[in-house]
Amino acid sequence: MLSAFQNAMQQLDAVAAIAGIDQGVVDVLRAPEHIREFDIPVVMDDRTQKVFKGYRVQYNSWRGPYKGGIRYHANVDVDEVKALAFWMTIKTAVVDIPMGGGKGGVIVNPKELSVGELERLTRGYAQAVKDFVGPTVDVPAPDVNTTPQMMAWFADEYCKLAPNPTCRAVVTGKPVADGGSEGRDTATAQGGFYVLLAALEKMGMAAAGARVAIQGFGNAGAVMATLCHDAGMKIVAVSDSRGAVRHSEESRQSRDDEESRTHDGLDPRAVLDFKKQHGTVVGFPGTETITNEQLLETDCDVLIPAALENVITNDNVFAVKAKIVLELANGPTTPEADVVLRECGVTVVPDVLANAGGVTVSYFEWDQNMKGEHWTETEVFEKLKPIMINNFNAIWQLAQEQKTNLRTAAFAVALKRLTSARL
Repeated sequence: MLSAFQNAMQQLDAVAAIAGIDQGVVDVLRAPEHIREFDIPVVMDDRTQKVFKGYRVQYNSWRGPYKGGIRYHANVDVDEVKALAFWMTIKTAVVDIPMGGGKGGVIVNPKELSVGELERLTRGYAQAVKDFVGPTVDVPAPDVNTTPQMMAWFADEYCKLAPNPTCRAVVTGKPVADGGSEGRDTATAQGGFYVLLAALEKMGMAAAGARVAIQGFGNAGAVMATLCHDAGMKIVAVSDSRGAVRHSEESRQSRDDEESRTHDGLDPRAVLDFKKQHGTVVGFPGTETITNEQLLETDCDVLIPAALENVITNDNVFAVKAKIVLELANGPTTPEADVVLRECGVTVVPDVLANAGGVTVSYFEWDQNMKGEHWTETEVFEKLKPIMINNFNAIWQLAQEQKTNLRTAAFAVALKRLTSARL
């Protein structure tokens, strides 16, 4: 299997050839502008010192400051960070916000660290990158295993090192009390939901009664499940890192109320309460336990990968039964599987659009910080909705005109915007 970055470069080459992008532009986009690697010494609770490897890849700044999250994970490596930084470059261009692409990471299992150790690690990361980040240079954000509280620590440390009136705009995803944006915690799912409704409409499918399977029941997946449920969709399967559950047909209750007839599936709020109590969705009453792999093969109308990359591959793509795959995760579909899905008539709404609500509201947070403003959640989502829907419609139209898929069309739109910014 190709690495994440090799997959990203395959996507670049394929789209550039179809969209007629200048080869000089493509060659430049095949490598990041800067790769930063550094050691972060941290004093542990037992007074010993441990050194963690950190990364910050600044991929492209043609359209504005680098933008991208910081992830804490034991399997972080520079290849993964490069791929994610490239996709952020595409993503910010897809939704046409004035920012570039970057990404960061630390090789660490955060579950093994105390709160105090995580704070010292995060402040150490801020110290290590202070000379090449900033509100007009590079604006990090949360990612896998990083939180709003960690972003507040980052901003606090940076402002000590580089005090200025807009220093807290150095990072987004902060708690609202620390300059964060209303709606940021649900923005990824909310943006994806707007796009899903638009896709269902384009395909002539009703939202009410549509069967949805969601791989990943973290923040994005759980919020997406709730939004879909509230719109009358039927949640037929969900999963987390410990396994998956599928709604059991035998568990249907013989009730006559309208909600039962409309949904007749999993109640995501009840599933979330169960997960909080038991640490997993596995065992939720009225379900059968399946694997994460089996969830991808569930009979459904909409499949939403909302976990990790490279989960739909040549090994399982032929078993995918969904009519729509909406990529709430980054890079969940390999290029080879993408080809198969297109040939099988499955509409894939690509990650660079489907999950771009998060980075869009991150941009809103940065904009508020730079202007000294604070918008209500209603104002945030009123600004988000047209960005997601208008860009989806533009990408859909280009895909129809060029007789190609939405991923190719999205990348083509992004590459044209990048090319224009370079000129």
